[in-house]
Amino acid sequence: MNKVILVLFAAILSFSASAQNKGAIIKFEKNVHDYGTLYQNGDGKSEFTFTNTGDEPLVLSSVRSSCGCTIPQWPKEPILPGQSGVIVVTYDTKRIGTINKQITVLSNASENQVVLNIKGNVISKPDEVFPLKPANDGLTPNNN
Repeated sequence: MNKVILVLFAAILSFSASAQNKGAIIKFEKNVHDYGTLYQNGDGKSEFTFTNTGDEPLVLSSVRSSCGCTIPQWPKEPILPGQSGVIVVTYDTKRIGTINKQITVLSNASENQVVLNIKGNVISKPDEVFPLKPANDGLTPNNN
């Protein structure tokens, strides 16, 4: 009788442990993108790659940024278990100053809300300086 109870208990534990792993699970390669220093009107694109490590399709229902200067693009089709996707974020670099923005990802994953961050600094482009050449380029008339 004790063996039957022990086997039944082990089966219940095994079932409950496997039930906890069911569903879509979103795993990002990184949660923060640091642009470092960018020039004004430079390339403000960044990518956040993620994988569905769960056992059901992952659906991103919404990806929102904390301001209108940051535009996210995300896959609208379900991401099957084991497959990856990319969220592309474009920051408008016409503004000079510090970048510190959040992108909120809503999905059907077990962790249904994930916050991504972008950071960096936008500076003015330096003025172009042309090298000075002597007007006569070293050629002087010979006055002999």
